[in-house]
Amino acid sequence: MVAARRPADVVRRVGGWMVDLALVGWEVRVFTEGRADLPMRILGADHRDLESALDAPARGRPPAAIAVDLELYDSDPRVRRMVRAAVDRGAADCRIWSAADAFDDGDRVLRYRLSAAARAFKCQALAALALPPDETGATETFRPLALFDPSGT
Repeated sequence: MVAARRPADVVRRVGGWMVDLALVGWEVRVFTEGRADLPMRILGADHRDLESALDAPARGRPPAAIAVDLELYDSDPRVRRMVRAAVDRGAADCRIWSAADAFDDGDRVLRYRLSAAARAFKCQALAALALPPDETGATETFRPLALFDPSGT
């Protein structure tokens, strides 16, 4: 599960990670405001409306992995509740990412190295959003949720 306000932030900051998960058979769901079906399909993800997801009760299996935009996590208590509910139901890999590149180098930074396929699909998704593909690097950076919310280990 990936959550953010802007689809472009998802593609730029976690698009490659999503592709690699989809390529090994994971079901990847992305929740954003606005339409983003084509770029998310390019990344191998299913796009859903963020507001609808925040209003719906949690049910079914928890996501195995969660990546949430720090701005959204900090600003919306419903997002924090949704993430905590997923953690309480068994979600094991919970990451925070920042569209503002707010993370400095440190030992608690999680660097994900993208496959060549992930970089290629990410470039195509950027193009579908009319964004320059030169933003695609070899890694994407996260922080563990526990650094921002000790209750969200």
